[in-house]
Amino acid sequence: MKDDPGAHKQLTEEELSAWLDRILLEHDEGDLWLFGYGSLMWKPDLDFAESRPALLKGWHRRFCLWQWRWRGSRHHPGLMLALDRGGACRGVAYRIAAPRVREKVAKVWEREMGGNGYRPRWVNLTTMQGALRGLTFVVNHEGGRYAGRISDEIAADHIASACGEAGTSAEYLLETVLRCEELGIHDPFLWRLQELVAERMRTVDETR
Repeated sequence: MKDDPGAHKQLTEEELSAWLDRILLEHDEGDLWLFGYGSLMWKPDLDFAESRPALLKGWHRRFCLWQWRWRGSRHHPGLMLALDRGGACRGVAYRIAAPRVREKVAKVWEREMGGNGYRPRWVNLTTMQGALRGLTFVVNHEGGRYAGRISDEIAADHIASACGEAGTSAEYLLETVLRCEELGIHDPFLWRLQELVAERMRTVDETR
């Protein structure tokens, strides 16, 4: 796909491949666990052998990553979820079975890391079956896409109006909320944001 100069810069295949090689140096030859907390919960796009509800302490999900391409644009920026410091987050841990772990994770790696908004990080997860060490994607604080701790109201304004190549930011939020409901995860932050976005979209419909 030809790059859009108005969107965020995409890393090259060579950059992504080299980075994946580096992160896998910290992994042994066995199965790999990957922690999902946003779209990876409802669209894992991943060859996994098992999934488990998991708790990550020390990080929380937040709409803190600007999206100028897939679910937004420069004129109407969207927001995506990322993990930021503090609190805790419930999500899903996926077991990617050995062998050929690198091959199985490559597609998701390109999807999550291509826009340079995230940083890969090894984390400790808690599950009903025991503790796990897994890989996840946290926000890149040094990148230009980091939105910081903006208010829920401002986040809702952007999410309600943004649309990009892959759809709307509002759809991304709704799919995440619905998947959390299915998993029995109640995230007050997501629920409040969903209410705020719904209010804004109703207001737009009423004025048409």
